[in-house]
Amino acid sequence: MNRRKFLSYVGCSCGGFILNSCTTAPITERKQLSIVPEARLNAHAAKVYEEVKKKEKLSKDTKTLNLIKDIGKKMEDSISEYFYQSKLDDPTKYFDWEYILIENKKIRNAWCMPGGKIAVYTGILDVTKNTNGLAAVMGHEIAHAVAKHSVERASRGTLLNVGTKIIDIASGGVLSDINRTTRMDTVGLLSQLGIMNPFNRKQESEADYLGMIFSSLSGYDIRETPKIWERMKEYNKGKTQPEFMSTHPSPENRIKKINEWTNQILLEFPPLKIS
Repeated sequence: MNRRKFLSYVGCSCGGFILNSCTTAPITERKQLSIVPEARLNAHAAKVYEEVKKKEKLSKDTKTLNLIKDIGKKMEDSISEYFYQSKLDDPTKYFDWEYILIENKKIRNAWCMPGGKIAVYTGILDVTKNTNGLAAVMGHEIAHAVAKHSVERASRGTLLNVGTKIIDIASGGVLSDINRTTRMDTVGLLSQLGIMNPFNRKQESEADYLGMIFSSLSGYDIRETPKIWERMKEYNKGKTQPEFMSTHPSPENRIKKINEWTNQILLEFPPLKIS
């Protein structure tokens, strides 16, 4: 079989496979690729989370941990109620929510693993400053899990690896020759800059938007959100990568979009009353 026919057959079969593996992100309805089982990622995340709890120093600040849990519970209930009232499937129905506070002032971060496993580092508290700020950060991280961004990234990474190998075979090993000549993963770098980084920036922006919605539905003031990113800029002292090199939008673009979304979200997603 010649290479042209090989590529046409592979292209047709892969195209059909991709079409059958498409889902949509909640609320934004953005099309997503989903070929890695969510249950598998959730199970793996739960194991990793247990390892994190063993290895990291957990904070003894029960007051802040209880605040984190309170914010989380309000978001859990509001998210489920929103999808119930909208007559849509609840993307969190298989989540096993859990919250920890890690004692590390040098790390200004928080994250939410697939399945609702959440960690907040004490360093981020200097940036959040207040309950609304903390809710904004948690809403963003929870949004990543609700929108199944990990499933999407794993699926796209799998597809990229398979696609690269197919092209290398079909081209008679041209890509492998390039890598050997340059002594670096040229194809991997180009795909990272041209595909994965822009894709990850899209996810980050979506998490900003959905996180603001979840915060608003839960009764928190989302007008605090842009202030967090202004404070983060001050902490970073203006040292940021060019946007095309980064997986995150630039602080300026992020703040601009957040300000554009605020009034619309306040009107369309007011706090929910949960009986």
